[in-house]
Amino acid sequence: MRISLLLLVVGSLMGIGRLNAQNRPNQPATLSVKQQRIVSIAALTAKGDLQKLQPALAAGLDEGLTVNEIKEVLVHLYAYCGFPRSIRGLQTLMAVLDERKKKGISDKMGRVASPITSNVPKYERGKKVLEQLSGQPETGPKRGYAAFSPEIEVFLKEHLFADIFERDVLSYADRELTTISVLTSIGGAEPMLQSHLGLCLHVGLTGPQLEQAMAVIETSLGKSEADAGRAVLTQVLAAKL
Repeated sequence: MRISLLLLVVGSLMGIGRLNAQNRPNQPATLSVKQQRIVSIAALTAKGDLQKLQPALAAGLDEGLTVNEIKEVLVHLYAYCGFPRSIRGLQTLMAVLDERKKKGISDKMGRVASPITSNVPKYERGKKVLEQLSGQPETGPKRGYAAFSPEIEVFLKEHLFADIFERDVLSYADRELTTISVLTSIGGAEPMLQSHLGLCLHVGLTGPQLEQAMAVIETSLGKSEADAGRAVLTQVLAAKL
């Protein structure tokens, strides 16, 4: 009886330890207000709900996001949901800024992206960025879609991970939050969402923060999109235990 009780206690402690490993003491359990606004802005832009996007953009500006940070979010997401959604988001931001200027509100532009001065080929730079995001070396033979369509693998490395992810206005964590918000909103991209949720965890976001991101998406868009995202997140977190 004592042995059974001891095993039960040890098993419980091991389970708690595995859960705590995902939430280290120096990692926050909640998203910052700015990060919550990034999620909402990215989700609404990807969905094309410009009516709700307007107040979301204004809220982001009111709560400390700079104009250039929001622009960076809107530009980043075109890689995942296309130029039309991205450009409509930028046009909506322009209209919101004009309206706020008429009301006497002066919004902070913020810093611009630092110029890239490296002479290293973009493919190699993009490969290095992806390695930093994933913690995995980009070596070995190409598989899956990368082997079937090598050109798109080159485009991903050179453009997405070099041209876009290298820009320093947003952190890797903020860019990954933008990405998962887009993928959750558009739906039908579960394998990519699963991959990027894993990248979120590697760049320092926690399980509770990602659960909160899904809650923000539910508030911004609706329960069906958020629940679909939660189902993928549950699988990702379970694999980490």
